[in-house]
Formats: sequence, C-alpha cells, structure tokens
Amino acid sequence: MWGYKIKKQAEAKFGVRLRHGALYPLLNKLENESFVTSEEQPKGGRTRKVYTITRKGEQYLEVYGSVLEEQMKNSDIE
Repeated sequence: MWGYKIKKQAEAKFGVRLRHGALYPLLNKLENESFVTSEEQPKGGRTRKVYTITRKGEQYLEVYGSVLEEQMKNSDIE
C-alpha cells in the first residue's frame, strides 16, 4: 500500500487522525528496521512509494498482539 492509503485505512479502522509528518517518518523507521520494504512505482505521471510488510514485520505483529491480549486479560480494563 502507498502512504496515503495506509493513512486513510488507519484513520477509518482505528478512528485516529494521522498527520503526514508523523506517518512517513514512522514508515521510514519501519523500513530501516526491516519490518516493511518499499518500492517506487509510477502512477499517472508521478512516482509513489508502495510499502509491503515483511515476514519479520508479520512476526512482530503476531507477538505484539499476543502480548497485548495477555495484558488485557490480566488487567481490570474491559
């Protein structure tokens, strides 16, 4: 997905507002840490960067999701 689409889906799914000034540095950091890769693709006379999650990124999300789920079970938060 390209950055703008990531932004729109995150806003719709999680009900948050993402600024481009926060999103793109985060995507760069995730790429530097090998959680995502990117590829430039031409689109309508422009070039956009398309991001793809890596296996390392998928594994991290699985572990992090499990940790959050366990913390929710062990807390008074419902």
